[in-house]
Amino acid sequence: MDLGLKDRVYVVTGATRGLGFATARELTADGAKVVLTGRDAKRAADAAAELGPDALGVAADNSDPEAAARLVTTARERFGRFDGILISVGGPPPGGAADNTDAQWAAAFETVFLGAVRLARAAAAELGEGGVIGFVLSGSVHEPIPGLTISNGLRPGLAGFAKSLSVELGPRGIRVVGLLPARIDTDRVRELDALSGDADAARAGNESRIPLRRYGTDREFGRTAAFLLSPAASYLTGVMLPVDGGARHGF
Repeated sequence: MDLGLKDRVYVVTGATRGLGFATARELTADGAKVVLTGRDAKRAADAAAELGPDALGVAADNSDPEAAARLVTTARERFGRFDGILISVGGPPPGGAADNTDAQWAAAFETVFLGAVRLARAAAAELGEGGVIGFVLSGSVHEPIPGLTISNGLRPGLAGFAKSLSVELGPRGIRVVGLLPARIDTDRVRELDALSGDADAARAGNESRIPLRRYGTDREFGRTAAFLLSPAASYLTGVMLPVDGGARHGF
């Protein structure tokens, strides 16, 4: 199946590793060009070098108010066009309601929520018909995850923003989509498993509750994201797609 990605240009934030990098890898493998970001310039450059000449690494922090416009401009200057963005950020710190500090909440709001809103608004102002804005969120959009109270508070609100944005941008032919990963085998998920004190036992317990009985791979997530961002998904907007092996039991 031809996804129609050849020569299309995307910005993928938080893409030096994990789910963002996996998506950038699948996009470039199918012919797209990618500006990928990370807070560390060397890691961003190294990640882009691994993907080849169709990728450019840029140091950027999602919480920086100037980052959004700069990334869109960079995409146009380097590759000649701008077709979409995937907004991916690292997870906020773990903890319960009594554990997380005001400073942690404020920092997470700036990066996870407000930073994502700014990026989406900047992209929306520059995209034309056929453009797409994607958000990497979490299964916590639908169901709180124990020990991730900040994520549980912020992700559902960002999903609500994305849904509202899809209604506003739909008449212009711009799509807005969300991906809701659960237990994908990344460094972040392994770190969360380790917080239990027995990472192997935590993983076995989690896998027993997933209908497919295993964690997903980053490539499985990346391929799903690449499809949602591609013209092949041209009639999908406003959706929040679980990428979770069936872990969400509701419809």
